[in-house]
Amino acid sequence: MTRRQVMSLASAAVFLPLIDRRPARASNWRPTKSVRLVVPFAAGGANDIIARVLAERLSAMWGQQVYIENKPGAGANIGTTEVARADADGHHLLITSSAIAVNRFLFEKLPFDPIADFAPVSLVAVIPNVMVVPTSSPARSVTDFIAMAKAKPGTSNFGSAGIGSSLHLIGELFKRSAGIDMKHVPYRGAAPAMNDLVGGRIDVMFDTATVSMSQIRGGTIRALGVSTRERIPALAEVPPIADTVTGFDVGSWFALFYPAKTPRDIVEKVSEDVRAALQHDSVKARLEDLGARVAGSTSDALASHVRAEMDRWGAVIREAGIKAQDN
Repeated sequence: MTRRQVMSLASAAVFLPLIDRRPARASNWRPTKSVRLVVPFAAGGANDIIARVLAERLSAMWGQQVYIENKPGAGANIGTTEVARADADGHHLLITSSAIAVNRFLFEKLPFDPIADFAPVSLVAVIPNVMVVPTSSPARSVTDFIAMAKAKPGTSNFGSAGIGSSLHLIGELFKRSAGIDMKHVPYRGAAPAMNDLVGGRIDVMFDTATVSMSQIRGGTIRALGVSTRERIPALAEVPPIADTVTGFDVGSWFALFYPAKTPRDIVEKVSEDVRAALQHDSVKARLEDLGARVAGSTSDALASHVRAEMDRWGAVIREAGIKAQDN
């Protein structure tokens, strides 16, 4: 596979048509008790932040608490497996990232099937990633960083939220696209990786805008570039990485899933409610202020998106030579 093909696949993987708000024939179902929303990553990451914004609005709409349960570990497989095995009564939801689509290429064995064991509910948001370095770094631009990495091959490193996370895949894609050699340093979530970046213990991250925004604004890290072709309004002064690395255009997506046996009428009603929640002014404003692009989709549209992601990122993973792990 050529570099051009890798870049094309990665770009297409994120920017498939995401918004599909055609009304579904949904029931009048509402939760009758608190709803557990499982985040398969550590607290403080983009997945967690988005989940909390959405949970607050759904709690108000349903008159029942939607509470967050963080279940990190094993590349998101621990929390994902919990939901796959949960009661299919509409009171157990998973909000996850592209991990649900890519982990079959990263682990020798999975305790769940990403297609057969889940009922897709709705896409939630797409977030550009930001290439960030410690303020102590001499790099002031993407060009600077690439030059530094090329001057001392193999000495630079990048942190991520774990093997196979979107932060890892985007970092691998950047490394190959820019023609540099960097060591990958995986963490159990984006928050601990960010802590080490601020402390100067790792050289660079390709963190989501949602997480890195406050650190950038607070001056504890420096933004060199955004991963999408378009600038982020909240970080208008930060140029696209594509200005230096031609064709670079990727981002991170997040979506909701139910256990597979959840009744179809519940899935459709919750999908409808999620799309409505995402269009609420306060939700849109909070997510957009954090650099996220609000999405929203039908269950069927999300199912198609996940299958397409498997095809595209599977090719990128093979090209990058990322090895499968024991789960």
